[in-house]
Amino acid sequence: MNAHFSFSPATGIGSMPGGDAREAAKTVTGTFEDFPFLPELPARGPGADMIGRTAGMLVELYARVEPSGWRIGDRPGRDSKRARSWLGEDLDALEEFTQGYEGPLKVQAVGPWTLAAALELKNGEAALSDPGACRDLAASLAEGLRLHLAEARRRVPGAQLVLQLDEPSLTAVLRGQVRTASGYRTHRAVDRQIVEATLRDVAGVHGGGPVVIHTCAPDVPFALLRRAGATAISFDFSLLTERDDDAIGEAVEAGTRLFTGVVPGTDGPLSDPAGSVMGVRTLWRRLGLQPGRLAEAVTVTPACGLAGASPEYARRALAHCVRAARSLADNPE
Repeated sequence: MNAHFSFSPATGIGSMPGGDAREAAKTVTGTFEDFPFLPELPARGPGADMIGRTAGMLVELYARVEPSGWRIGDRPGRDSKRARSWLGEDLDALEEFTQGYEGPLKVQAVGPWTLAAALELKNGEAALSDPGACRDLAASLAEGLRLHLAEARRRVPGAQLVLQLDEPSLTAVLRGQVRTASGYRTHRAVDRQIVEATLRDVAGVHGGGPVVIHTCAPDVPFALLRRAGATAISFDFSLLTERDDDAIGEAVEAGTRLFTGVVPGTDGPLSDPAGSVMGVRTLWRRLGLQPGRLAEAVTVTPACGLAGASPEYARRALAHCVRAARSLADNPE
């Protein structure tokens, strides 16, 4: 990990509503002046969705849309070309609004296990069903991410890039809860050491740079993610239980940053900023951690992506994260 890297107090997860790349980039860079991210706009359709976008980054592996979802194919088709085109459009917009920017900048992609659970092989089963396919997919993803990071670095040369790997299916992969194509069975649980080693290999493409692993599922495997090289772990704070206390305490003591998703990802009333982070303060007290360490250990985010929100709510939710983070820093106790 880069010892000199300093995270900022608030940022977003990745997805935004609507289909206008310039509008999304303007909102994100205007709200998070010291920790913007590359927005994703799944409302544009297949290829802009989370799986399709990352499938478009793969090297020497291609995917196309079938009625059942994304399927690995032999050659690049219009779906993967469209995914790459939209990613280029998003990078163009981000570049426009980050002229002269220096500081942390987050880019997101789906991690190897959620990708393996979502992408189908030719037989219609998830790549997860075939250990060899999982290895090939992880290697292709790692190479694709290396190229993606280099492109982001070229476009925003002053940025300190943060790589976020989205792994919402990770818990299901570890528990053997990913359903087969028929829906009647589930794929076998993947060995935890293989899961950890693969994540470590993919995270390693950032060359020691900061890596956030995000999941909005319950039962986040904090210790496994730390061992796999996560500099920070991003999660839906409302899904925590007291069973997670020890793992969170150990993560904080080890210097792992917590991206606490405390602002709802879909339209609804927003509490006052102090109320949004009250649970974080309560957790801190319960763990016996020093209040002064709160701001240096926590980045405030929405609970998950904002693709399902209205544009107006998404703007308010992001601004709310900034105010909630300020409240946490000003009144840690």
